[in-house]
Order: sequence, then structure tokens, then C-alpha cells
Amino acid sequence: MHNEGNIRKMKTELSEPVKYKLPMGDNLVDMNALIGQKIKMNFDGRINCISCGKKTKTSFGQGFCYSCLQTAPEASESILRPELSKSHYGIARDMEWAEKHDLIDHFVYLAVSSEMKVGVTRVHQIPTRWIDQGASYAIKLAKTPNRHIAGIIEVFLKNHFTDKTNWRAMLKNEILKDFDLAAEKQKVVDLLPGELKKYVDPANEVTQINYPVEKYPITIKSLSFDKLPEIEGELAGIKGQYLIFEDNRVLNMRKHNGYYLSLSY
Repeated sequence: MHNEGNIRKMKTELSEPVKYKLPMGDNLVDMNALIGQKIKMNFDGRINCISCGKKTKTSFGQGFCYSCLQTAPEASESILRPELSKSHYGIARDMEWAEKHDLIDHFVYLAVSSEMKVGVTRVHQIPTRWIDQGASYAIKLAKTPNRHIAGIIEVFLKNHFTDKTNWRAMLKNEILKDFDLAAEKQKVVDLLPGELKKYVDPANEVTQINYPVEKYPITIKSLSFDKLPEIEGELAGIKGQYLIFEDNRVLNMRKHNGYYLSLSY
């Protein structure tokens, strides 16, 4: 079989295990079905910006041309640092976009992979966000009416939790042991100042996430189409937005948003 086209990050569905589909041009490739098979991917040098669609020699910020990196609302600084969002003041690169993406409900959450981390995501991005970062367990912590307040809570909690995922440990399936997410959530609630406590989500449901991996890597060698235009090997599994090959090589698909690839299997 053969597919080709500009790719986007893999679409996911919380299932047992997670289901992955790779957007490739106009097609959606069932990646779970390829686990255990030999696949070959080729990059012909074409990259199209995921915002404006124009060809770009270099991809910035996981898929943007340089111009869109500077101007597109989906590439603004508040994407990585929600506390910097000023949409609630009517200030944004594109207020129409912000009304649909910043001025909506957001969740602050605790997620567990090799360690416990705090994060922020839009309400409709759960559980997608947890899956994309390779979390094994997650719990909603607070629900806020906009991105800025969620970011303020996250910044406050960075004194107690990391906001980064150790991607190498995550891919080796090194999962934190002996924790109680509901108890950790209560500790967090106790830490929050009064004006932020009102946003705490009362539900204590813990989501467990299992990934379609037959063999986890022992050591990790990261692959990139920028250095290797042809990547071939037996697919051993998928976790986060990474393809894991049976020989300890891993490929971050999200990093290659907008790349024109061909896939044979």
C-alpha cells in the first residue's frame, strides 16, 4: 500500500489501547494496523505551512513558515505560555480566533508519565492533550472561563510540579510509581490562594491511558526527516506523537507537521 501528502499530527481516540490515524493529504492512515509491519517513509523536501499553506524551506514551531510564526494567532506566545493571553482584555493577534480558542473553558490538569506534571488545555482537547504528551494517568484539576486564568493557576503550581514532559523517559515507559492522583489534587487545592480555589473541578475521575506498543526502546535514537529523507523499519508501537521502531529509533510526527511524505507498507 502507498499513501502520500502533507501530514499533520496524528489524530487520536481514547480506546484500549489508544487508536492513531495519520492525516496524510486527504487520507487518514490507520497507524495501529501497521504496528508489527515494516514501513518506509520518504520526504521529498516539500514543506507547506500549516497556517497559510505556502511552501517554506524551514518549518518553525511545529509547522509554520516564518511569517505565520510571527503573525498567526495559533502561533502566538500564549500557546506555550497561557498566562500571557490578553484576549480577556480584547488584545490578541486575531480576536475572532481568540473568542473561539482563548475565551472558552480551559482545564488545568495533573498528568503522570515518568513524573507528575501540571498542564493547561482547552476543554475540547481532553483527552487528546494527555495522549499527545504520552501521559499514563491524568486528572482534571480546575476549570476556568478563559486561557489566561488557567495559565495563572499553572504558573502558581510550577513551584510544586514540572510543566515539561521528559520525552525520553516517557518513550521508555518509565512511569511514576506509588502515587495517588486524587490525593495529589487535594494537596494542590490546599496550596491555591482563595481567589483561585473557586475554579477547582469537583470531579476526581482519573483517566488511565494505554498505548499500542509491542516493544519499548531501551536506548533512544531520535530521527528527523531534515537529516534523513528516507526512514524505514519495523513499527514497534506508538506513544504520544512518536512512532517507535523495533531498533530503538523514534520519530516525532508532530515535529514534521506540513512535511510532504510518502508512506509505503
